[in-house]
Amino acid sequence: MNRAIKLVLKEGTTFDLYFFDCRVKRYNILSLADKYPQLYALEDRNLFLKGHLLGWSGVVWNDELDIDCDTVYEEGIDVTDEYDDVILVALGYNIKQLRIERNLTQEELAKLIGMDQADLSKLEKGLTNPSV
Repeated sequence: MNRAIKLVLKEGTTFDLYFFDCRVKRYNILSLADKYPQLYALEDRNLFLKGHLLGWSGVVWNDELDIDCDTVYEEGIDVTDEYDDVILVALGYNIKQLRIERNLTQEELAKLIGMDQADLSKLEKGLTNPSV
């Protein structure tokens, strides 16, 4: 199973998904509309912009509109080279998952590693480079 870790909603009905393996795939959800006509509802920009990750396994708009991440990974266009933060996002995701697995809060982990909690939050979100 391909784990998605970040969703970027683009123009129209296109979105990019960051994956755990440091790849980014672009997908136009309307490519499935002939098979699933209810997806045409996503032409409504306000509805499309409500899309979000459901855990790491899918993108969801509402109870009737969703897509699994494996489909995006297998059928999407690789656009990894368009992004320069892929490794940071994957690193932050891994840090957060390990912290959660060990039942630590950000504040507790930050104290353990001698880091400010706000800086750890930015690191987990892939917004900053870690210092050595």
